[in-house]
Amino acid sequence: MSVYTPVSEGQLAGWLKGYSVGALAELQPIESGIENTNYFVTTGQGRYVLTLFERLSAAEIPFYLDLMAHLARHGVPCPAPIANHTDQFLSELNGKPAALVSRLQGRSLERTGAAECAELGALLARMHLAGRSYSAFQENPRGPRWQRGTARELQPFLDAGQRRLLEDELAAQAAHHYPDLPRGPVHADLFRDNALFEARGDGARLCGVIDFYFAGVDCLLYDLAVCANDWCLVDPAADPRLDGPRVRALLGAYHAQRPLTPAEARAWPLMLRAAALRFWISRLHDFHLPRPGELVRVHDPEHFRAIVAMRAADPAPPWLAPEAA
Repeated sequence: MSVYTPVSEGQLAGWLKGYSVGALAELQPIESGIENTNYFVTTGQGRYVLTLFERLSAAEIPFYLDLMAHLARHGVPCPAPIANHTDQFLSELNGKPAALVSRLQGRSLERTGAAECAELGALLARMHLAGRSYSAFQENPRGPRWQRGTARELQPFLDAGQRRLLEDELAAQAAHHYPDLPRGPVHADLFRDNALFEARGDGARLCGVIDFYFAGVDCLLYDLAVCANDWCLVDPAADPRLDGPRVRALLGAYHAQRPLTPAEARAWPLMLRAAALRFWISRLHDFHLPRPGELVRVHDPEHFRAIVAMRAADPAPPWLAPEAA
């Protein structure tokens, strides 16, 4: 969500005439994130988020926008795409595919406890259950095929230890397939900064999930592994070990709505490694092969290298209590 494509108030005001959202009142760039250009947009009728897609083609984007619309219709708190006067979610602004979606209330949390992880697990299960009736298909865009190709591009930038770890993890994933695991649309990027909370009396309530632009069809367990590797660390800044109570809160709340299977329990250690590997590779790519941008945020790849190494060394990460598996 960095700003790669500048948009002026005048340009946006003209573009918004194609929508029934009122006149532009305020335009504010969103500096967090690394993939697309995003702005907060306030009009006379509401608050929205404008996205200009920097990498995705116009042919790829409908999968994401239609998925968000589908989930919103099923009561999942996520941004709802806004159709223009020609009943299209997608149009063009400054030469880029562009979309306008509703802006949710709340803010992301830097640290999460067991209560927040439980709320996430319950909401993720609801998303996966609602996704069963979504008929469009798209592979996980950051799945094994993308990882192998990107790893080859990264070889000149890595030292011997990094290359060895990367090759070992790619080989470990290539040796396993998951035909017996439940599959469907997954968010695939549900980090803490993509979940919004509102304060309540004794804590915070999860009120929305945003940024579906890495979504695809994959093992549903993969979504849980992505979340655990970010939400359930002992210390997000310094300790990549998983905190057992938070992992069990996440999985337990999920399991209460979509029961996890014995096959998913067996796959859990390797799925945690798969999720960590995906983000290590993408952060290495953004660090060593960055794109030019007006406001660009690049995450340190070392964080996920440490998580990959830790997951590879841990044969028994936290799971549910035996009676729940």
